[in-house]
Amino acid sequence: MKTIMLVCSAGMSTSLLVSKMQKAAAAENYDSEIFAVGASEADSMLESKPVDVLMLGPQVRFMKDEFEKKVADKDIPVEVINMQDYGMMNGEKVLATAKTLLK
Repeated sequence: MKTIMLVCSAGMSTSLLVSKMQKAAAAENYDSEIFAVGASEADSMLESKPVDVLMLGPQVRFMKDEFEKKVADKDIPVEVINMQDYGMMNGEKVLATAKTLLK
């Protein structure tokens, strides 16, 4: 099972995207846990839960370098979600991006 963590400013705006990603994962029988947290909770979540890929909402893209440094020793890929996919809430595309990062 792969764990995909989405980070946004408050954890609210990505919750709809998470549900769309979960539906896409279920449709293709992809064994995954997908969840969203606010940037303020991300550190504690990274400490307490094994995460395979970290995706940032466009509104927190300025934190990418910071997150890359935090997870460098854990070998977790960090990527900013494509703004168009985010805006369209395209769960299939965002899931496909996450899966690409895991290879």
